[in-house]
Amino acid sequence: MPRQAGGGAWRLRGWLAQERPGAPAGVYRKGYLPPDPALPEDEEERLSTPLLLWRAVVGVAAYGFGYVCISWLVLNVLAFLGWFSPKTMSPDQFSTIESLITIVILVALIPSCARLGRWVEVYRRFLSPSGFRRNVQPALRKAVTDERRDQQLAEAAEAALSAQDPWAPLRGAGLAGALALLDADTRANRVNDVDYVRILRVHQEVAADPVLLARFAEQLAARGAGACVHPSEQRDVPAPRLAEHDLLVGQVRLGTVQDVVKNPAAHRGAAFALDRELLATSLLAVGPAGTGKTARLARPVAEALCLQALTRSACAVVVGAAEADLGPDAGYDVVIAPGDPSSPYGLDLYGAAGDPDGAAARLADALLPDELSARTESARIALQQVVGPFHAAYGRYPGPRELRALLGDEEAAWTGLEERLRAAGRWAPHESDVQHRRGRLGRLDDPGSLLADRLALLDRPAFAGCFDGTAADKPAFAMRALEHPLRVRVKLPERSHPEAARILSRLVVGQFLQAAAARSDRSLFAGLVVDDAAAALDNAAVQGLRRLPGANAGAVLLLRSLVDLPEALRVPLFGAVGCRMAFPGIAPWDGKLFSEAWGTVLVRERAVTLAPDTSGGMLRKTGRVLRKVLAGTTAQTESVTTREVERQRWSPSDLAHALPSGHAVVSLTAVTGEQVPPLLVDLRS
Repeated sequence: MPRQAGGGAWRLRGWLAQERPGAPAGVYRKGYLPPDPALPEDEEERLSTPLLLWRAVVGVAAYGFGYVCISWLVLNVLAFLGWFSPKTMSPDQFSTIESLITIVILVALIPSCARLGRWVEVYRRFLSPSGFRRNVQPALRKAVTDERRDQQLAEAAEAALSAQDPWAPLRGAGLAGALALLDADTRANRVNDVDYVRILRVHQEVAADPVLLARFAEQLAARGAGACVHPSEQRDVPAPRLAEHDLLVGQVRLGTVQDVVKNPAAHRGAAFALDRELLATSLLAVGPAGTGKTARLARPVAEALCLQALTRSACAVVVGAAEADLGPDAGYDVVIAPGDPSSPYGLDLYGAAGDPDGAAARLADALLPDELSARTESARIALQQVVGPFHAAYGRYPGPRELRALLGDEEAAWTGLEERLRAAGRWAPHESDVQHRRGRLGRLDDPGSLLADRLALLDRPAFAGCFDGTAADKPAFAMRALEHPLRVRVKLPERSHPEAARILSRLVVGQFLQAAAARSDRSLFAGLVVDDAAAALDNAAVQGLRRLPGANAGAVLLLRSLVDLPEALRVPLFGAVGCRMAFPGIAPWDGKLFSEAWGTVLVRERAVTLAPDTSGGMLRKTGRVLRKVLAGTTAQTESVTTREVERQRWSPSDLAHALPSGHAVVSLTAVTGEQVPPLLVDLRS
């Protein structure tokens, strides 16, 4: 069960009562306060808070001092002229005229002192309703018991909407008779955000079918808040949640946009969040180890996808080393850990393909390392000439050992294959493939021996039963299951079998990209999170990323450095993703690609020119000579020139050396086409 911000029990009505106004992409909508349009947009006119308050104090002091001086001067001048004297006037007349003079002086001083002290801006920033909520309330919350105040605000919001029925859509659909148990669970605070979003989503799906609607009503009457629960019977991820989530709009909060000049005004000070519309364009994050990519990006996004899977709105595939902290195994439905005897699932090597040729092509791409990419096409053909006949003969795909035997020219394997093809009556269509493949066996340019050697990395005793699906206690997971709200965790054996882990990483990512684009039912968002994607990316993967926005799918790819990728792949990868994120400490050559992708912006540049002061007559010139003799400085005139020039939004040097720890710079593109320029985000808040 999620917790309230104040640490108390989570309440459904209080959660629903919180405001979620429209906001630009990347802004966490819950509790968002739109910026005041009356505030100055010119950055040179907008003062920092300490300087603004100091100017206000100076304005007040000038107001008081000016009143004293001017009133004394005016009264004495009038008295000297004989126009205003207590000797020639009655006490009432003198007091009345003195009050009028005082009022006139006070009113006359207000415009100049208000402009000097920026009183209007002080009111807008601190005393107006929006300014008070934005700038004063956060300080009060820090100064006076954050938890108690937050809980009071949540309780006040809940009390304000206590009469509102959270299940009004169901009652309006004629399901009032089935809501008795659900209402009881709501009053007892047994309904969490996952339950609420899941029940409403299922109702939307079945509303048009009377038969399904009747079954839905039976579920509500029998199970209340547990109606239509996820097949795992889980109603939340294992506690505690790592990040703050708003499942009502599908956002996960990752940090706070900093109030700096480089950030757009609409985002400054707002909470930063990702949602499905942003993830659908895919996100590439680059940063060295230890900068928080896994803890502050990969795991919160994986947690968000798992929560959305529990609401039956998404499916998640999370790939990373077995040691990577991407959430407990209990938070996933399928855990694939090759090399771990206790792993409950294996991996289908052909799980995303609809035909043998496609299966063989994807497997060949995964088997060959980057340095052998030139032989990819011949390797695909060689593998297709084996997988196709084998599938026709046995009605299934071959396992690693069977593939090794055929590619390695074992006579018994080929003899058995030919006999099965003839017995099944499938020899004629596959005869040419078999003869051609057998004719190339043993030649120096035969890719079969290379593929057999690469398959040997997967045909190890530690991987027994992981890839052939023959073990009864270890079913092979097929990526075509992405049409279901599954949560899949793939643990790569990077320490014990590093090269096998590279092959599996490419295979899983390639299968995901194929399966996500080939789904007939795309109502679920398919999310992929890869903790270290250096080994998983090739030309086919980059092309697959371009197809994800139209398939209601997206990927989050983490890299330590772009140098880990082939040079020819770096620019296409930047073009294939819509969101880009740079962490502190990236190399300048990595920062150059980010800087070029983010482009330039017009900025106002001020040039100051100093020249010796030669103006004035003999008296001023003599004074300047004395100043130079006494102070050792020459009087100068100052000339200021302002112009607009193009500057990089973030230079490679800034990205490499100026980013503080725990921060990141991220640019966003939504699937709707909305773009957000680079934002400096504090991921620790």
